Amino acid sequence: MTAAPEVFISVDVEASGPIPGEYSMLSVGACLVSDDTQAFSCYLKPISDRYVPEALEVTGLSLDKLRSEGLEPREAMLRFQEWVQQVAPEGSKAVFVGFNASFDWSFVNHYFHYFLGANPFGIAALDIKSMYFGAARSTWEQTRSSEIAKVVNPRKQGDHDALHDAVYQAELFRLIQAQLMND
Repeated sequence: MTAAPEVFISVDVEASGPIPGEYSMLSVGACLVSDDTQAFSCYLKPISDRYVPEALEVTGLSLDKLRSEGLEPREAMLRFQEWVQQVAPEGSKAVFVGFNASFDWSFVNHYFHYFLGANPFGIAALDIKSMYFGAARSTWEQTRSSEIAKVVNPRKQGDHDALHDAVYQAELFRLIQAQLMND
């Protein structure tokens, strides 16, 4: 049996706190790892009034502004699902790629299941931190993006905008593969 072609999709979210359900996913950004111009992003209306002040401070997002300008979460997830299906058509496997993927995937998974009943990425995510940890034989402390950047020298950088961070993560993924995994 032949494995389905894998389509690696870098995903980043900004959220109002540490866990989905009690806190809100405020924005989501995604791009193809192989072509970061193929991208998706949107802002979402909050599902909760709860927030961690530092979470909003680092993103610069406002719950009040998102309540009036963000997409309804169901609509946002429908659009995201349609984009994933467009870039990873039937017969291929969409692979969620994230930096600290457990955080981003938990929000995306919760929202897909809660609002649409299924997650097009399935039950797992590929974590760039873990990938680097194994490829570089580093310590866990050395898997911070700032430490990885010193080794692989990306041109881009993250700034807590979900799409910008997804594009940055895609570059890190490509550089780790090219520089550290071909040995």
